[in-house]
Amino acid sequence: MKKRILPARGKLGVLIVGINGAVATTFIAGLFAITKGYGKPIGSLTQMGTIRLGKRSDMDIPKIKDFVPLADINDIVIGGWDIFDQNLYDAACESKVLEQKDIDPVKQELSSLHPMPAVFDNYYVKKLNGTYIKNGRTKMELAELLRADIRDFKTKHNIDRMVMIWCGSTEIYMGRNESHNTIDNFEKALQENDVNITPSMIYAYAALMESIPFANGAPNLTVDIPALTELAIQKNVPIAGKDFKTGQTLVKTVIAPMLKARMLGLQGWFSTNILGNRDGEVLDDPYSFKTKEESKLSVLEHILQPELYPELYKNFYHKVRINYYPPRGDGKEGWDNIDIFGWLGYPMQIKIDFLCRDSILAAPIVLDLVLFLDLAQRVGMKGIQEWLSFYFKSPMHAAEVYPEHDLFIQLTKLKNNLRHMMGEELITHLGIEYYEE
Repeated sequence: MKKRILPARGKLGVLIVGINGAVATTFIAGLFAITKGYGKPIGSLTQMGTIRLGKRSDMDIPKIKDFVPLADINDIVIGGWDIFDQNLYDAACESKVLEQKDIDPVKQELSSLHPMPAVFDNYYVKKLNGTYIKNGRTKMELAELLRADIRDFKTKHNIDRMVMIWCGSTEIYMGRNESHNTIDNFEKALQENDVNITPSMIYAYAALMESIPFANGAPNLTVDIPALTELAIQKNVPIAGKDFKTGQTLVKTVIAPMLKARMLGLQGWFSTNILGNRDGEVLDDPYSFKTKEESKLSVLEHILQPELYPELYKNFYHKVRINYYPPRGDGKEGWDNIDIFGWLGYPMQIKIDFLCRDSILAAPIVLDLVLFLDLAQRVGMKGIQEWLSFYFKSPMHAAEVYPEHDLFIQLTKLKNNLRHMMGEELITHLGIEYYEE
């Protein structure tokens, strides 16, 4: 049965934390270019992807954007916060992700966008020194200032619906503790300026209190704590995270399932990266790197399930390195050496050198998450959206299950969720089998 889906009427406000960063400016400049007919949304499942309906022989394969009632990208209105006071044209030029020939045609649109002052504390991102920040006596007061920004933005631009997405930097490693367990504990911690409440959590709290879907593109805990998950359910708001799945980890979620599918063993997986943008600089701090490392290391354990296949995957060695190298800019290089073994234990190797562009890979993820989270809210979905795990390195999940990291299982789950929304039969890939009597 088809779900009741509210129509995507009016304007969709997209509030971005870290709006002057490389990921955000690449997304926004690209969005303007696409809506003006200067470019194509390559990498976006919502804009270019298809979905099969019924049997293969039916050949009913519409585009996803023609199948589910997504918001029109022409109805998106951009706003957000940053720790540097700079219009988005200057920020996009400074990021050096896109070439000038791709930025200049949308100069007017980018130049008209300025960030709001951010909630920021150098304690949580030690490599950055924000100069355009809010002041408040307590973290609760800062949350109220963000909520006022949200309401003002909605009124000023006559916004019908909103989504907030974290494109900010990786914060220092933070484990869950008592202040994260309940809404009451969390709000008390906000009032008391508890060190365990990070800036990203303040943004997430403000979004949820204003009934706005929230996605976390960094490996920070942020909304992945019981208090904010509970708040999302109370407020009927969908949430998703963590950490955009772009370069090296994207490759891991393809290669590791191949090894397990063929029952090939793994002795070790060494990964190193060089990256020169603001993200690379932030991750040069060991406390922020620890947060990213936890996100990247968890992938193989969950995919390979060594507890089920100890002969193949018990005690494999996994090492991840990220090195800040300014000359490389946004053009990250991810290098993997994979030591595997096969029949009778004979050793083999796989070597991968992925010269990718982090922000180019992340930009379409931002667009898809915005559109899918807006759709989820109009369907009436709330809390953790596991069907959006496809987009994250460290996907949020229900407490009683392990996270699914296999890219192709994630994609199947995402598309089946869309089929379910629209009352279509789920695809199980069971074909017609013929048996002799």
